[in-house]
Amino acid sequence: LLPELRSRLPCGLVLEPTTSIVLFLFIVLLGFASVLNHAINLLRSIFLPQGKYIVCFDPLDGSSNIDCMGSIGSIFSILRRPANAVGPVTSSEALQPGRNIVAAGYALYGSATMMVLSVGTGVHGFTLDPSVGEFILTQPNMQVKPRGNIYSINEGYTCFWDEALSEYIHEKKFPKSGKPYGARYIGSMVADVHRTLVYGGIFLYPATTNAKSGKLRLLYEGNPMAFIMEQAGGAASTGHIPILDIHPKHIHERAPVILGSKDDVADVLSLIAKHKKQEQ
Repeated sequence: LLPELRSRLPCGLVLEPTTSIVLFLFIVLLGFASVLNHAINLLRSIFLPQGKYIVCFDPLDGSSNIDCMGSIGSIFSILRRPANAVGPVTSSEALQPGRNIVAAGYALYGSATMMVLSVGTGVHGFTLDPSVGEFILTQPNMQVKPRGNIYSINEGYTCFWDEALSEYIHEKKFPKSGKPYGARYIGSMVADVHRTLVYGGIFLYPATTNAKSGKLRLLYEGNPMAFIMEQAGGAASTGHIPILDIHPKHIHERAPVILGSKDDVADVLSLIAKHKKQEQ
């Protein structure tokens, strides 16, 4: 079935072999759930899915880190199908705001295999115990700190930042008082967001002058992580509105992502608002 899956990729999208295998495993394990993912809109010819739920997922986030043994992961969110939906799922049924998510989470494949999950009543972390082959609850009721001391952003794109973002990062490097923030960036959203969740701070993949909508996909990257972060007491924004309030117009829609500790996110939003006011 792998050639069948690759043949359905949107134009220009190429999957590495490992990603294709993980994608296939997701589809097989999901069975008759309604499946939507970053490579295929519909799999009606394979499963004729008619379940009550829609699963949006990124099968292998950070796959460019595989060869250097960097941490990678999988991201997912689950939506209910509209009450009046009948027959095989259609792509339009997944175009729901993140506020409609009933469950979301991610798996992190690093020094241990961990799954972080929320069903809308907090966030819980489960670690795989290979001796029994099961995930054990190891981090119940995960909460992100109100403020951290780490920022996570790809500084290689500094030349594309707007003035508000540049000012924010400069303030973190050269504070008027206190210690500067530490910089950490792995290049795998799962790993960077997980660190932010555990230690506090902020993760940014913002809009830039050459990518007005950012890079990350809303349905299966931005929304699941925003849901997790809000459930853990943090915040998640595009820089202008909460990520979970966006009404998507297409499956592969992109959105800027700023998430993490509430106070850190508030600092960025304050600078964005200040610069916007100055421009008026």
